Amino acid sequence: MHRNNNKKSLNISSMFQTFIPDSNIFSRRCIWVNGPVIVGAGPSGLAVAAGLKREGVPFIILERANCIASLWQNRTYDRLKLHLPKQFCQLPNFPFPEDYPEYPTKFQFIQYLEEYATHFDINPKYNETVQSAKYDETFGLWRVKTISKSGQLGSCEFEYICRWLVVATGENAEKVVPDFEGLEDFGGDVLHAGDYKSGGRYQGKKVLVVGCGNSGMEVSLDLYNHGANPSMVVRSSVHVLPREILGKSTFELGVTMMKWMPVWLADKTLLLLARIVLGNTDKYGLKRPTIGPLELKNKEGKTPVLDIGALPKIRAGKIKIVPGIIKFGRGIVELVDGRVLDIDSVILATGYRSNVPSWLKDNDFFSDDGIPKNPFPNGWKGEAGLYAVGFTRKGLFGASLDAMSVAHDIANRWKEESKQQKKTAAARHRRCISHF
Repeated sequence: MHRNNNKKSLNISSMFQTFIPDSNIFSRRCIWVNGPVIVGAGPSGLAVAAGLKREGVPFIILERANCIASLWQNRTYDRLKLHLPKQFCQLPNFPFPEDYPEYPTKFQFIQYLEEYATHFDINPKYNETVQSAKYDETFGLWRVKTISKSGQLGSCEFEYICRWLVVATGENAEKVVPDFEGLEDFGGDVLHAGDYKSGGRYQGKKVLVVGCGNSGMEVSLDLYNHGANPSMVVRSSVHVLPREILGKSTFELGVTMMKWMPVWLADKTLLLLARIVLGNTDKYGLKRPTIGPLELKNKEGKTPVLDIGALPKIRAGKIKIVPGIIKFGRGIVELVDGRVLDIDSVILATGYRSNVPSWLKDNDFFSDDGIPKNPFPNGWKGEAGLYAVGFTRKGLFGASLDAMSVAHDIANRWKEESKQQKKTAAARHRRCISHF
């Protein structure tokens, strides 16, 4: 566990003399940051940056892609809309435009984020990938090493030295691609849902969608709407809920109920209402877990599927539900129930994971799967100036709450240290004057 060195007196010049020998000074440029380094320019990183701007705290925000919100811009399908009403998805201190619909489209949300960055004058360093971040016990500072691939000079290495490090890369930094037997011999088109844009290219084709979360459901629906013949793999139980109940957001209804009743009772009420609206999903191959949707979300971070039209197609047999996969062959897939299906393409709606363990070194704040060990709402602050935003498993709403906490905490510490430095400088000035 890191020791807290907040009170340690820092000699910046001697610090750099210590840092330079273990790296090539001519290939890696060292940069002192008088504030935090934020890793990730998605909604979480932008929200922290905006909070720091409002407090007058300097910072640097590093982004490996060439744009803000690269997950939304580069790895989402065209038909995507926010699953929750916009009031639960807006970032701090900047509401959505009034003329936006209740469920903004992907493109509207991207425009909103770009306007957010412009409004708060947030300018990330793009195409800069963090290779490692490590806390230096000797000086009580973070060393963040990066490779930048922008500009005409090719790859350049940098090392940022800072007091505070904000990890804002989120839960969805890397694709999860399962290792299926025989997939390399399949011969057809294999695509992760992060690379899927539209079903137009699949017209008339038999497509196997692996995964039955929100992405799997929406991709299957989009494929059907474009004239494809989708089959969706459902290996385990899943909660499917209507997006709205009696004209009210199911999410909002759940949040309201949890304020007035225990989670188990809120779950029972939600499931009763869902059965009235959707019917018994078990008979379509969508068996519900034994744990209710709200409790499951709190315990394991698994999000229920909010149906936006796929379920009627499943009922009608337009989207077929199939069980788990044994293996692939040339143009076929063998299922656990013994069936063998002829298929043309495979889309892996198998989700994403955190990439924090690959670059954040020697820390015990994050678990092996790259999520803070302390659950929400206590997972935003570690030791030695380490912070995390975007790992609450509560979407944009949870990320915004953590971002405000992080920005406020760093601002208080930065202002206190700045005040102390001014006092020290003034004392030195008085001592100098006394010699004359």
